[in-house]
Amino acid sequence: MRVWSAVVLDTCLVLAFVVIGRASHHEAGALADLAATAWPFLVGLAAGWVATRGWRRPAALAPTGVGAWLGTVAVGMALRAVSGEGTAAAFIAVALGVLGAFLLGWRGVVWLLRKPG
Repeated sequence: MRVWSAVVLDTCLVLAFVVIGRASHHEAGALADLAATAWPFLVGLAAGWVATRGWRRPAALAPTGVGAWLGTVAVGMALRAVSGEGTAAAFIAVALGVLGAFLLGWRGVVWLLRKPG
């Protein structure tokens, strides 16, 4: 898998998480509102990619997938806290679950398809 394909897919999945979350709270809002919610998680995603050098094995569950997932949540929540946004325990749990399913899920499918036999 090409690096940019994986980066775009991860980015779209993080944005989907944001859109779904805002819609579930009836906060569809403008593009600026979506960007305000998304930026901490996108920075976290980038941090996870850099920390794991994800460009080497972009579709790998570990370290890239785990790094992307945990970076997105940990850095994203830290940036939300610093910027005065909410980081309730329930939100962190939901973010861990949904982003884990999204960012690890497609990598798991790739792994199953590549698995010999």
